[in-house]
Amino acid sequence: MDYFLDVVLPIPLEKLFTYKITLEEADFIQAGMRVAVPFGKSKIYTGLAYRIHQNAPEAYEAKEIYQILDEQPVVTSIQLKHWHWLADYYMCTLGEVIRSALPTAFLLESETLVLPNKNTEVDEMELKDDEFLVYEALQHQSALKISEVCDIVDKKNVLKLINTLVHKGVVLQKEELYEQYKPKMVRYVKLAEQYEDETQLADLLNELTRAPKQSQVVLSLFQLKAKSNKPIPIADLEKESGSSKAVIKALIDKNVLDEYHIRKDRVEFDGDSVDAKTINLNEHQTIALEDINQGFEEEKPVLLHGVTSAGKTEVYVKLVQKCLEEDRQALYLLPEIALTSQLINRLTQYFGGQVAVYHSKYSIHERVEVWNNVLQNTVKAQVVIGARSAMFLPFSNLGLVVVDEEHENSFKQFDPAPRYHARDAAVVLAALHKANIVLGSATPSIESMYNARTGKYGYASIKYRYGDVLMPDINLVDIKEATRKKKMKGHFSETLLKAITEALEEGEQIILFQNRRGFAPVVECTTCGHVAQCPNCDVSLTYHQHRNQLRCHYCGYHMALQQACLACGSHTLDNKGFGTEQIQEELGQLFPEINVGRMDLDTTRGKYAYEKIISAFENQEMDILVGTQMVTKGLDFRNVSLVGIMNADSMLNFPDYRAHERSYQMLTQVSGRAGRTQKRGKVLIQTYNPYHQILQQVTTNNYDKMFEEQFYEREQFKYPPLVRLIKITLKDKDYNKLNEASDWLAGSLRNVLGNQILGPEYPPVARIRRDYLKNILIKIPRNQPLAQTKNSIKRIEKSFNAISKYKSVRLVYNVDHI
Repeated sequence: MDYFLDVVLPIPLEKLFTYKITLEEADFIQAGMRVAVPFGKSKIYTGLAYRIHQNAPEAYEAKEIYQILDEQPVVTSIQLKHWHWLADYYMCTLGEVIRSALPTAFLLESETLVLPNKNTEVDEMELKDDEFLVYEALQHQSALKISEVCDIVDKKNVLKLINTLVHKGVVLQKEELYEQYKPKMVRYVKLAEQYEDETQLADLLNELTRAPKQSQVVLSLFQLKAKSNKPIPIADLEKESGSSKAVIKALIDKNVLDEYHIRKDRVEFDGDSVDAKTINLNEHQTIALEDINQGFEEEKPVLLHGVTSAGKTEVYVKLVQKCLEEDRQALYLLPEIALTSQLINRLTQYFGGQVAVYHSKYSIHERVEVWNNVLQNTVKAQVVIGARSAMFLPFSNLGLVVVDEEHENSFKQFDPAPRYHARDAAVVLAALHKANIVLGSATPSIESMYNARTGKYGYASIKYRYGDVLMPDINLVDIKEATRKKKMKGHFSETLLKAITEALEEGEQIILFQNRRGFAPVVECTTCGHVAQCPNCDVSLTYHQHRNQLRCHYCGYHMALQQACLACGSHTLDNKGFGTEQIQEELGQLFPEINVGRMDLDTTRGKYAYEKIISAFENQEMDILVGTQMVTKGLDFRNVSLVGIMNADSMLNFPDYRAHERSYQMLTQVSGRAGRTQKRGKVLIQTYNPYHQILQQVTTNNYDKMFEEQFYEREQFKYPPLVRLIKITLKDKDYNKLNEASDWLAGSLRNVLGNQILGPEYPPVARIRRDYLKNILIKIPRNQPLAQTKNSIKRIEKSFNAISKYKSVRLVYNVDHI
């Protein structure tokens, strides 16, 4: 009787692949274990075991698996269910979900090794130049990787060269799997056993009188042991004794000290924790907590709508504490890595070493450790904080999910597939685990508020700030009028400059918000009007002053700033528009004695860059923080009294049905950073159009009015939450082929789905990374079965792929696109 195993490979192919296994392997393998399998001619992939059966595949001869990589499953059955839902709902393959969900260290792939063939005589004269270089290198090395061969011959594609060498019998190929994760081992020392005896110890100390440095090391070891009973790391002993590694090594070689290793997690949060029971909620928070618990009893997700600085975090802490008392795990999702650094400090205060953190700025090894801790349900992973990818962790006993700032579009994954929305996927995850879920925001998304008002979600609200601090005083500054009267200094109005001066005199801090990084978005020649464009994308290059270069924010192309116009040779180059860099420079000229920090994608590239900027601002080492939307999200600074928004119009005039909703959310959120303690904060919004309805609603903090107006518009024009949207983007390097293909696809979709198809239409940026783009938008009414519609779309895609002319055109699905 033959046994077969279905394996999911982390590649974008719809089907599972079947491999042959023995009876012993069939008894041992469980769903969710990793297995290494041969795929294609010579590749070896890591796949996930899916199910065992006895049906041989009809289309091909089943190969045998290469090896089993795990003793226990690394993926749970609930995770596989959740990933299936993600693949079905977001119209991608299970393989793509797995590639996105598993830490890369788990997805071993083969690296071809090139080895010298020692069994043949090689005639060096017959080898070409490149072949001889590889042959010569192998005389000095036992094996070469493909990447190393590329470096030796200075070519990108060397597979043909290696194949020729294999045919000539000069080299052999070997596929080798690399286990990428290595546990961190810390070196410790202790006194050798024979010196536990006092007489032996006395002899040793007498003997070491001639070696004072070694004697000092032994005495320091006793001092460290006296302080605590914990094992003593070599690094601590070196520091305490003030000696070098060589001295300690000499003692280890003499068998005076014994060296041993202990496996340690790379990220550990320790420190004394305060009991969460000591948090006292005020009456508004208490009522909200009761409403949330009532929603949980009805087994509904709950929307917590609390104004900025209302103390939502304290309510979450109470919910997490209750969850831990029931011996269940809690997941706390945040939209931005910048927020985790502040929140970690607050949650570790209450839950100490029970907190684990998971996001993309952590190294591969750190992420594997968190994954294993969650899988084994260890004490140090009871509360997991993370960005959207933390939702993929292998929870076995999930009791609570908190999605903070649920309105944020950072929760939506854009590339690569699966293009999921972490908030919606978290609601499904909580349902699979029968866990409670709370979505919190000061400015809930229209969809979530609609769900709360139609009774699908529970609802709780906190209308007052913690400690009865007043909401900030928000004023609009008309810069159209100020520019006409020549009352602007650079990009600052008189009103804003005066407010900044007053705040600085009182020793308070300021946040300035400009949603554009770089120095200037456009560098224009005033003689001929030429603007430097990206050769790969349909956008102008942004000037970055600190690097003195022009950069494309889509593909990363960059060039040095030209001294003369590339079109006419004139030196009359002028900057148009402004970004965070330019504001930072202008502030330096206006207030030379103060310290200005900047927080945008350019300054937060490093692993700890967020923490450094945030803690420097918290510790008042900076007076003014200039930033993009990163500064708007949930950060809590005690000493900020003024928030300035440099230009509110760029967000309002964006070609998108969500532009007004998003502007309201962003402006309200950034306003909420002001005046979070006793004194009332002040917010100044610079705009060319102070009578715009959204800006008026922000100044009066009127969320309900904004919701009603936006909902009415969406009702009229049929947009979410009243319909579901699927956006199909077609990409190709050939402009004419793309137009033909998109017309064919839109026509076929109209034949099946009727008039709910918009497009094909070019997006605002119609060419990115040399690919032309065209969008088709499908509107699906709420009463129409979604799965059926998706099947129809997939059938049309199959017909589309069958047309040989359109083979190169890529289709990208974005379900519930934002």
